[in-house]
Amino acid sequence: MKIDYLTLFPEMFDDVLNQSILKRAQDKNIIEVNTVNFRDYAENKHNQVDDYPYGGGQGMVLKPEPVFNAMKDLKHTDKTRVILMCPQGRPFSQAIAEELSEAEHIVFICGHYEGYDERIRENLVTDEISMGDYVLTGGELPAMTMTDAIVRLIPGVLGNEQSHQDDSFSDGLLEFPQYTRPREYKGMTVPDVLLSGNHANIEKWRHEQKLIRTLHKRPDLLEKYQLSDKDKEFLESYKNQLKNN
Repeated sequence: MKIDYLTLFPEMFDDVLNQSILKRAQDKNIIEVNTVNFRDYAENKHNQVDDYPYGGGQGMVLKPEPVFNAMKDLKHTDKTRVILMCPQGRPFSQAIAEELSEAEHIVFICGHYEGYDERIRENLVTDEISMGDYVLTGGELPAMTMTDAIVRLIPGVLGNEQSHQDDSFSDGLLEFPQYTRPREYKGMTVPDVLLSGNHANIEKWRHEQKLIRTLHKRPDLLEKYQLSDKDKEFLESYKNQLKNN
């Protein structure tokens, strides 16, 4: 996968892209990353990339020329996913990360200031994505967050191919509780089922714990999750148990 970032602050990416999983993915030649300062593509002697909005208003708007010119230099095709980091976009999710992990080329357009000239959105962009219902100063941090979520799903990046399959949201539920050594710590013990060696019982316990955690922390996810009859029976029993305690 090739990933290009159009940004006014390329140095922001240096530490993140050269650490941990993202560095490993580059070392394995699984991904190739590239930052492009689109200020270099401005068409004026002062390298100005923004201007006042037509019609008046607060703040400055990114001009179309630098971004269009920078995109010309990128070897992109009609299969390239050109992502505009924008609070108006669809909220980023694990499902979107999985979808984008299959792309061969991704371009992140990281804006700054008040917004983008609408011609950028209408003519260059394939996806508008938001990190949530809040506004950030620029698109660099969201682009890095998305990159981490996407790249770890590409085969060969993680040491264990099953690692991400138990993550929260991967199947629509939150992740089950995890334990490691020591078996007992300050009077707190590991659940017996995890020490039983009975893999069927362990998987059953883990699934039930995922249901419980999702019920308490993100009940909205349960509304979208396709519960089996056993799931419904378990949750009903659990809720009755809570009422009686």
